[in-house]
Amino acid sequence: MHARSRADDVIRMHGLARAGGSRELLRWVSGRAVGWAGLLRGDGTVLYGVARDPDAASAGSAAVAAKGVRELTALGARSLALDRGPHTALMFALDGPPDSAAPVLAVIARRPLPDRLAVLVSDAALPLSMCWAAETVERKRRRVDLAESRGREAVLHLLMTGQLSIAHQVAGALKPALPDPVRVCVVECPGDSRDEVARICTDLSGGRSWIVRCPVYARHLILIAPAGPEPADGRLGPEVAAVVDDCVVGISEDVSLSDTATAYRQAFHALAVARGLPNRHAGFGSAPEPALVVGAEGARWADALLAPLLCHRPRRGQDPGSQELASTLASWLAFSSHATAHLKIHRNTLAARLRLISELLGLDLCRVADQAALDLALAVRATPTLPRPGRPAGDKGAAAPSLDEILRTPAVHAWAAQQLRPLGAPGAAGRTADPYTTLRTWLECEAQLGATAEALSISVPAVRKRLTRLETVLRRSLLRTPSARYDLWLAFRALELAGGGQPDGGHPRP
Repeated sequence: MHARSRADDVIRMHGLARAGGSRELLRWVSGRAVGWAGLLRGDGTVLYGVARDPDAASAGSAAVAAKGVRELTALGARSLALDRGPHTALMFALDGPPDSAAPVLAVIARRPLPDRLAVLVSDAALPLSMCWAAETVERKRRRVDLAESRGREAVLHLLMTGQLSIAHQVAGALKPALPDPVRVCVVECPGDSRDEVARICTDLSGGRSWIVRCPVYARHLILIAPAGPEPADGRLGPEVAAVVDDCVVGISEDVSLSDTATAYRQAFHALAVARGLPNRHAGFGSAPEPALVVGAEGARWADALLAPLLCHRPRRGQDPGSQELASTLASWLAFSSHATAHLKIHRNTLAARLRLISELLGLDLCRVADQAALDLALAVRATPTLPRPGRPAGDKGAAAPSLDEILRTPAVHAWAAQQLRPLGAPGAAGRTADPYTTLRTWLECEAQLGATAEALSISVPAVRKRLTRLETVLRRSLLRTPSARYDLWLAFRALELAGGGQPDGGHPRP
């Protein structure tokens, strides 16, 4: 009977070790000891301790264990039993991986000790050693995975900000090499399956795609794949949607590596469309980026608008410089409050930088009009193919054109008409269900659902439902950032200027 009970305990401990690891096994041991059980480093630092009996937890058991472990270490012993007041400390040094210091198992129990406690603790040392070795390997693997993930995230950030040479240098330590040209896919993963979906994407792409866990959206994967002969929907996106149940994939057009930021926005907009399709994947389909149609005068306007920001010199060494402020602005325009996760900064830091940017530029960053102007200016600045002619000789005081002058050009007017063409002809005047009315009202209300609902005399869920339908029509994301609201504001404004009418909402001062 005695031998059978010990065998049952051993079987039970090995089962707990396999199912719950070291913590579940320690919890069971503390219950059998009617005391405290934990793992400690050789210097007495408690790695983990548990007490199922509240009285044992409040008796300073961790302090008793720490003192006992230090004595064990000083003696160079493998096991030790010490009496401290009404308690006895039982300690066993565990075995661990050769390149890692193994902890000590300590059990604190009140005397008289439960029957065969010392035997039980010695029997627990083996499964705990196995658990510790496995968990140590797993922790190291996670650290390596985290380091690689952060490295890939850094490369993505460099690509998004146009720093290609540095991106190639950082990417040189990782695999595969950065492709060029590229096609970007944004994969929305079901539940907590992002790591598993990442492995599937790696297999499906043959290891040729850069796969980055999105730092902003916890369920998103960003795939930077080599552009190929396939159509815009590509092969990888549909395969991922077919293999992974409930995932949704948005796919960009083929672009050069320097236009990764543009491709990401395209894929994100395509993702909004894919959510409403039965096959759960969609390619980007919309008008060209406005930065590509503003021409040389648009480049002059953008340079003039951003000059106070780009020429800023911080007063203190720890204050953000012009490039850091420009990156902050671009991230905030793209991700709104999620920019804190993208930039890895505190929300108070973000707020302080935005206040400084607003003061430097003389713009109200709460207005969609000013946001749209800045988004266009940053996109123009990031488009190196646009010509930037110098001022004529002797005309050093020539003023840069205004935004309205840029929006009046025939190329921008054609872009605006193409942008809004999917909406069809405007509905009857006064019809609040008209998509034009819904979009204009939403933009005039600074893209706020509550204010839009009040202006249209409908509920907030009704506004959200209308905008969701319009996402499918426009093939652009509206409710989630990056949003198409900036392009839509510019398109409405361009058409208003072409028609000679005055805008219903505010427009940028630049």
